[in-house]
Amino acid sequence: MKILIRIIDILASGIGLLLLSPIFIIVAIWIVIDNPGPVFYRQQRVGRNGKDFGLWKFRSMRVGSDKGSLITIGDHDSRITHAGYYIRKYKLDELPQLFNVFVGEMSLVGPRPEVRKYVDTYTLDQQKVLSVRPGITDYASIEYIDENKLLAQSSNPDKTYIEEIIPAKIALNMRYIEHQTVSEYFKIIFLTFGKVIR
Repeated sequence: MKILIRIIDILASGIGLLLLSPIFIIVAIWIVIDNPGPVFYRQQRVGRNGKDFGLWKFRSMRVGSDKGSLITIGDHDSRITHAGYYIRKYKLDELPQLFNVFVGEMSLVGPRPEVRKYVDTYTLDQQKVLSVRPGITDYASIEYIDENKLLAQSSNPDKTYIEEIIPAKIALNMRYIEHQTVSEYFKIIFLTFGKVIR
């Protein structure tokens, strides 16, 4: 079953990269015109078995913004560029992760990979999410699609993220990890498309 999902990942990401290449070009030009600098942003995340890898995204923040907080607070975080606001709103910043899927660092479906700072806070039980390939989407991604707005309401966003959001997301992660089937895989993909469109 896992081999079948990996084959689907390779085919889907490869086809996706080809079909979406015009959108990649348009978004890249938009980013550079709006705020000169690199088109892509590569951040170290923790993948399967606790191994670090570089996660690719379209850059939606001003250059050097990652030297501050690692989490984004609200829709209008001052570090986000004008183009970046829309790129993030419609999840276009996530498209380059198809590269990560194609080379096997990620899957289309699986727990969202975290930065080392937050993974180091995981309990032994929570570390089970590191036993599978991280993904672009899963139940936690769907449930917390407006995570930035939740953090904007907190007086201590970092504490809220560690103590409330991470445990809730991991509990949702486990729903898929404990029931990895092809039907569940496609169910999550369709649910994600529906959520983004709405």
